[in-house]
Amino acid sequence: MIASCDSVRMTNHIETLGERVEQLVREHIAVIHKTAAEAVERAFSSASSSPRTKTARPTTRSIGRRRAPAEVAALGERLYEALCARPGETMSVLAPELGATPRELHRPMMVLKRAGRIRSVGQRHQSRYFPMANGVAQSE
Repeated sequence: MIASCDSVRMTNHIETLGERVEQLVREHIAVIHKTAAEAVERAFSSASSSPRTKTARPTTRSIGRRRAPAEVAALGERLYEALCARPGETMSVLAPELGATPRELHRPMMVLKRAGRIRSVGQRHQSRYFPMANGVAQSE
């Protein structure tokens, strides 16, 4: 009889423990659900309350269209004149003056470098460009 009482108590204890575990899991899931819903609401409310404004970017040509050699040459001449006026500048400084993006100036800059009209110092976005006169750098 003692063994059967112990097994009944053990069964009751296991059932009670199981119910408590299930209750804790339900409470935990409810808290996670509430936290996730609040996070989603914050994310969408911040996105709708302050829409991002795109920076104005000069659009001199449509994307995907090849530029004619004359167009590249004309932009190259304007770029060379800008470099003569401001030697040692970067493309990102010269681009707004010419109404173009630094990416659009890459090809004309390469053409000028190959022709020996300019030289560059530095690498990548830190490159600075200088006009050349008869193969020798101009000085101010």
